Amino acid sequence: MVRKSQVMSEYGEPLDWQNDGPVDTQEVYALCRCGQSKSKPFCDGSHSQLGFESDEAADTSTFGQRKKIFEGPDIEIRDDHSLCMHSGFCGTRLTNVWNMLKESQNKEVRDEIIAMVQRCPSGTLVHALSRDAEGVEAGLPKEIAVIPDGPLWVTGGIPVQMSGGESLEIRNRVTLCRCGASSKNPLCDGTHKEIGFAG
Repeated sequence: MVRKSQVMSEYGEPLDWQNDGPVDTQEVYALCRCGQSKSKPFCDGSHSQLGFESDEAADTSTFGQRKKIFEGPDIEIRDDHSLCMHSGFCGTRLTNVWNMLKESQNKEVRDEIIAMVQRCPSGTLVHALSRDAEGVEAGLPKEIAVIPDGPLWVTGGIPVQMSGGESLEIRNRVTLCRCGASSKNPLCDGTHKEIGFAG
């Protein structure tokens, strides 16, 4: 387990991720999902005292079943917006990856689209170089990253099982709610920003 945070531009736009170092853990540990633990990111049992119940509404179908395809001249973006946590890597104050597609025959633009898509922590966006090609995923380590005042970023194909026993599709990257208020638990939907979650 590590801590990771966004590197921001002078305009408050996310540019990249930085590793802020490891989190000391026991061999087995429990992580807070209700948002109220006093020892975040670890669970301290606060959910029991609060009567926290998570209505787990995450869609258990696959990315391939849910995706929409946006095509450019030399690249396509596969977009499953049900996974979006609004991290902001897909756009700048001037444009976004969908608008950039029309100029993707330009190698510099195409490379920037790829970089922006690969920084998406939730796996909402994947790129492919043709309709028949496999989606390209960034090479990410098998780890859990705690994002300040935000979700858990689970990478490297770690399985995620919901409390009812159903499993989410194993992906290279997924973001899990830590504030307890997501409408699609156990996945993050960006609500932590709206409610001012800290931890």
